[in-house]
Amino acid sequence: MINTLKQLLGFGPKVNYAELVKQGAIILDVRSKGEYAGGHIKGSMNISVDALSSNLSKLKDKNKTIITCCASGMRSASAKNILKSNGYTQVHNGGGWSSLQSKI
Repeated sequence: MINTLKQLLGFGPKVNYAELVKQGAIILDVRSKGEYAGGHIKGSMNISVDALSSNLSKLKDKNKTIITCCASGMRSASAKNILKSNGYTQVHNGGGWSSLQSKI
C-alpha cells in the first residue's frame, strides 16, 4: 500500500526511459490519429486508447517492454492498465508524449 502511494505520488523508483528505448522498448502513443498527426515521438506506434483492446494483436510479445504515452498521462495510465490486465508484463506509463520525448 505504501509503495503504491509512493509510485502514485512520483516517489517510486525512477524509470530510465532512454535505457528502455535503447533496449528495444515500444513507445505506444494512445492519442487519437489526429493528435498523433499533429506531433509525436519518432518511431512510436499509434493505437488510440479506445481501440487498444481490439488491437492487442499488434503487440505480439507480451514480455516486450512497452512505454505508453498520450497528451497528459491520463489515457496512457488507462492504456497501461488495459495492457497489464491482458497479460503484458513490462508496461510503463511514460505520461505526456512531449515530456517523454525529452527523457529519451
